[in-house]
Amino acid sequence: MLGRLAGPPKRRAVTGRPFKVLHVITELGLGGAESMLTGMLTKAPVLGVLSEVVSLVPGGANRDRLAEAGIAVSDLGLDRGRPRLGALLALAGRIRDSGADLVQGWMYHANLAATLAAALPMAPRIPVVWGIRCSDMDTSRYGWQMRAAIAGSARLSGRPAGVIANSHAGIAAHRALGFHPRRFDYIANGLDAERFRPDPVARTDMRTPLNLPTPDTPVLAVVARVDPMKDHGNFLAALDRLPGAVGLAIGKGTEALPDRPNLRRLGPRADVPRLLAAADFIVNSSAFGEGFSNALAEGMAMGCPAVATNVGDARVIVGETGHIVPPRDPAALAAALAKLIAEEPAAREARRLAARRRIETEFALDRAAEAFAALHREILAETRAGIRAAGR
Repeated sequence: MLGRLAGPPKRRAVTGRPFKVLHVITELGLGGAESMLTGMLTKAPVLGVLSEVVSLVPGGANRDRLAEAGIAVSDLGLDRGRPRLGALLALAGRIRDSGADLVQGWMYHANLAATLAAALPMAPRIPVVWGIRCSDMDTSRYGWQMRAAIAGSARLSGRPAGVIANSHAGIAAHRALGFHPRRFDYIANGLDAERFRPDPVARTDMRTPLNLPTPDTPVLAVVARVDPMKDHGNFLAALDRLPGAVGLAIGKGTEALPDRPNLRRLGPRADVPRLLAAADFIVNSSAFGEGFSNALAEGMAMGCPAVATNVGDARVIVGETGHIVPPRDPAALAAALAKLIAEEPAAREARRLAARRRIETEFALDRAAEAFAALHREILAETRAGIRAAGR
């Protein structure tokens, strides 16, 4: 059983006068960026920082979480894949009416929308900061709109006051794509280590309905929507080489994966922490595009040692607590998982403790929230200094 470890650092106020941030995000579903934003605002608010959220697309489970926490949240009513000029006008009005001091974008489409809306005459002249949440996307696997968004972002990347990436890999990949921001800053994602923590009761409760062959059956969890970058085929091929293990596939589209006796296809779920409590290991089988994998860190926070492909910042997240393997190599993925499964109980317990400790100490949600607030304050100071200099 995992012992209780020290929690994340206590929240601190960012020094200086209060300011307000308007967060603009593509949608508020259960994705990594959406969950990161929602977690920061609801679980780790920084004193002296006010927040409001605008989503381009309506709905989403994280919209409900924000509203329940008292965060002002609205949307532009866009249909996915169908941009409208009227939405930019509406967003410019939101920027004006919000009284925000700074706009923070999240992901390509929201970054572009925020930049274009902030340039309209009706919007106040306040800094816009972009958020980059991926690394080396294989755009040939997606439609023209994704390629257009990345190309347009590269051309306009000198316009925002700064760009924040959640991975070192993301910074390198976007520089190679021609991004040339005034400043490129790195802030790793943060995890709510109280929400994602080992739960022996949930483990017992959740393993029974999973219909495991034996009480000691190793359970391998993948938490990812079905998408080319997530490469579920790699995971399934590895699982075929591990007949004594059971895989949990959690996320949008996983309910339609090819059936296997040792695979539980669970689809999108709101009880991911309880499902992870039932797992023994967390797996990331991605082929490309990952920046900072929230799912990988969430599993580690639950005490699940990780095996991940060497994509994005997986190596930074896992450290020495698990194994990193090449992408698109199911034999290597299976071998690394078999090695973890075969460890003696004492070694496995030590690895479980180390995995959770790494997330608590290196990737606390409070730390990420404070880093955003400090960087926003720095950008605001730079912007005001530039305005004063221009007025001389």
